[in-house]
Amino acid sequence: MRYVTYMKTDFCDLLLAGDESSLTEVSFAGREMKSFTAGRREEETEEETPVLARARRQLEEYFAGERKAFELPLSARGTPFQKRVWDELLKIPYGETITYGELAARIGNPKAGRAVGMANHHNPISIIVPCHRVIGARGKLVGYGGGLDLKERLLAFEKGNRGN
Repeated sequence: MRYVTYMKTDFCDLLLAGDESSLTEVSFAGREMKSFTAGRREEETEEETPVLARARRQLEEYFAGERKAFELPLSARGTPFQKRVWDELLKIPYGETITYGELAARIGNPKAGRAVGMANHHNPISIIVPCHRVIGARGKLVGYGGGLDLKERLLAFEKGNRGN
């Protein structure tokens, strides 16, 4: 069973999804996004489970500038390569950025910058798995499922709250 709930923030509207024991998706509600559940025949209900309620609280704390790291059971569906990239994203400190090339090097494949970019594009747990902290080689903001304006706002927000 897949459980979903929605939350509004000053930054964006989010869809939170999970199963009985873990968070499986945080995506931008109302955006044209590729569904992370495409092709799966899973029953879905709009219900806030304890895991989704915990994710909501932690996201509210994040957007209030009170939380810099999340403590949630995550279960992202993806290829082994994507999961390696997503695991490495979790290691990028709050308020800091790295380039796609740096991320590729961190997973042991320095020539895989484009593949890392595609893995970021398919990250099903936005914000919590912080793909917004990855930027282009010359510091340029590139690619983000929530839009570049949101990516810029999230990065500025985090940099402004690093000392708190």
